[in-house]
Amino acid sequence: MNYRDEARIAFVHLRERKRQTLLTALGVAVGSAMLVTTISVSRGSSSNVVAKVIDTAPHVVISAERVWPLVPDNIIGQNGSRVSMVTKNINLNEQEVIKNYSEVVQSIRPVEELRSISPFVLSKVIARNKTRFTPCIVRGVVPHLEAEIAGLKKNLIDKNALEELASTPNGVVVGDLLAKKLNVGYHDRIVLVTKNSEEFPVMVMGRFSSGFNAKDEREGYVNLALAQRMEGIAANSVTGIGLRTAHVERAQQTSDRVEALSGYKSESWDETNRNVIEFYNRNALITLVLVGFVFVVAGLGVSSVMTTVILQKVKDIAIMRSMGMQARSITRIFMLEGFMIGVLGVLIGSPIGHLICQSVAAIRFEASTAGVLKSDRITIIEMPDAYLIVIFFGILIAVLSSWSPARKATRYVPVSILRGEVGV
Repeated sequence: MNYRDEARIAFVHLRERKRQTLLTALGVAVGSAMLVTTISVSRGSSSNVVAKVIDTAPHVVISAERVWPLVPDNIIGQNGSRVSMVTKNINLNEQEVIKNYSEVVQSIRPVEELRSISPFVLSKVIARNKTRFTPCIVRGVVPHLEAEIAGLKKNLIDKNALEELASTPNGVVVGDLLAKKLNVGYHDRIVLVTKNSEEFPVMVMGRFSSGFNAKDEREGYVNLALAQRMEGIAANSVTGIGLRTAHVERAQQTSDRVEALSGYKSESWDETNRNVIEFYNRNALITLVLVGFVFVVAGLGVSSVMTTVILQKVKDIAIMRSMGMQARSITRIFMLEGFMIGVLGVLIGSPIGHLICQSVAAIRFEASTAGVLKSDRITIIEMPDAYLIVIFFGILIAVLSSWSPARKATRYVPVSILRGEVGV
């Protein structure tokens, strides 16, 4: 008996029980549809986070931490037989800064990947508006340099805010959620209180909305000179330098090159936000595994149906065995039945999964500030490999689930069956 004959017998078995076959295939279809939807939602969620990170943070950040110590100028003529001692008063409260940052900027200019360079000063303050106050972080920047570094320009709610900030020494651009907390609007005045209890009155020149709730409710931008005064550092010093690269996927290599040239520690965007990205990827994997158990339930259904079919076909099995059919042919017949159920299930389930993805992607709701990201939709990313994975595993589960009943069919003793005894 060849494979075509075995497939014909398997098809006849399934056709005789159309309702039972269809219901079993629907179990596989439900698993396929749910798995397609889960993979698409998980990918969309992770991709949304990565896109937000790329759009709202520098691709590479140079910090004030040196990768190798500076050699003091007064150590001269060092050799193996001489030790030089340098004494210096150290202030533990003194903030680490990049001194003569313009020289650092010049040192990294040869890196071809760099497209924008923006020095900045970070300052932790308390923003106060009359009786309202909240802790926040202000970033002192040169507005026209910062505009393209972290997508600030396109995230502005008030489009001319950066131009006004550049022309207003005591201006500030705040996140929209921070503005709501403080109940302030355009040209309202607030007070920034530093860690040394110094007060700096500033005027709100606009708002931005990055989509990251933590950023929008805790960050603001001021001019670099103002931030330097707030932190009490020299005009030629900054706390970091933000860089934007031509190819974001090669940010790590660019970071390593910048670190080697500048002598200061550099981090790429994926290093800085590794915890956030890994959190979303881990949650997506857990969800995928849990939904994958739907396939296990569908497999149990296939196994149950195959067992029922075999019990109903014991006489046919006995006759075929008596006529000389080999055990492996019988095993293949029933495994082909599982294969056909699996194929039917994924052919039904995959289009249903696509329709579910399209329906979910079309849903719009009010953006919430309760989570990490602010979004008015569920991001869906459908890729061909997701369907290939679902089709492969759907068929594989169905075939594997039919293997045990198929093996059981070959263990029946033909003589016992023909005598009216069903035994092994």
